[in-house]
Amino acid sequence: MTVVDPDHIEAQHREARRAVWFTRINKADAWFTVLGLAWVTPLLKAAAGDNPRAQFKDVWRLLGVPVLSIAVFLMLWATLAPRVVTSLGAIPGPAAVWQEARGLHEDAAVKWEKQAVFEDRLDQRNQRLIEAGRADEVKDIAFTGAPTYYGQIWTSIKTVFFGFLIASVIAIPLGIMAGLSPTANAALNPLIQIFKPVSPLAWLPIVTMVVSAVYATNDGFLSKSFLVSAITVTLCSLWPTLINTALGVASIDRDLISVSRVLKMGPYAKITKLVLPSALPLIFTGLRLSLGVGWMVLIAAEMLAQNPGLGKFVWDEFQNGSSQSLARIIVAVLTIGIIGFLLDRVMFALQSFFTFSAQR
Repeated sequence: MTVVDPDHIEAQHREARRAVWFTRINKADAWFTVLGLAWVTPLLKAAAGDNPRAQFKDVWRLLGVPVLSIAVFLMLWATLAPRVVTSLGAIPGPAAVWQEARGLHEDAAVKWEKQAVFEDRLDQRNQRLIEAGRADEVKDIAFTGAPTYYGQIWTSIKTVFFGFLIASVIAIPLGIMAGLSPTANAALNPLIQIFKPVSPLAWLPIVTMVVSAVYATNDGFLSKSFLVSAITVTLCSLWPTLINTALGVASIDRDLISVSRVLKMGPYAKITKLVLPSALPLIFTGLRLSLGVGWMVLIAAEMLAQNPGLGKFVWDEFQNGSSQSLARIIVAVLTIGIIGFLLDRVMFALQSFFTFSAQR
């Protein structure tokens, strides 16, 4: 007769629960990596009892070292900044920049309150006109106050995504053509090599004159300033996507191309079922590069053309020359860098979702 050991059964159950727990942690690791939280995985594994010493080494590498690096940077900044004196005074340290960032937030809150009061009074006026039978006099008047710092951030984000979207719509089909056809590649390669190095500062005057000549409206979402900035972003950011798409398509296994011919796949089926799935990793690499280039180009274009956005904010503060200007410019620089990082994480998340990478 077999004797059942309750302790042995309980140990087996614990091991089974641990195995399920580790499986869930490994599945979640892909999303932690996408979100920039890769250090959470070793913490969870250490909590589950998986070699805590080795896991905490990973936590130190993934979290401790970056935090220490930022702390050292802030310390050097706070120490060295007061020693650099400009025409506007000493370079502000982290504390002064943080104080100015809070000031920009409070200023935005005040402007939002003024806009809310304006819109409320306008609604009341229009309601009185309607009640008096004078509906034909009702007007929708836009608030004309100065834009908030957050409003300028939103304007820049909308502009870069619009230009990036146009660039992607142009670059991906051309890249597929260049990758599939040596003739198309020979035709496009000289144009790529000529126009890829052109600075946005060279494109901007041409784009401004063309848009001003063919586009009369300066109101609404697609205003002239918006189109000028967006088209400049398009012209400078489409090349990484085009080149990487062509490279990804050209590197497809020739055996797969032969199979598509045997199966007599049409052009559409060949592209959607064979070419795009195989080339997606390189296409997304190009898209990530293009979005980063577009974000840098946009700031320069907004500064030079004085179009609404973060670039104009930086230039206005530089021209203002007040004691707060340097701190506000540094706030904008940090904002530009953080948004650029977040845009890259968004593209990385899309890449992880649509492709089979090592993280999935």
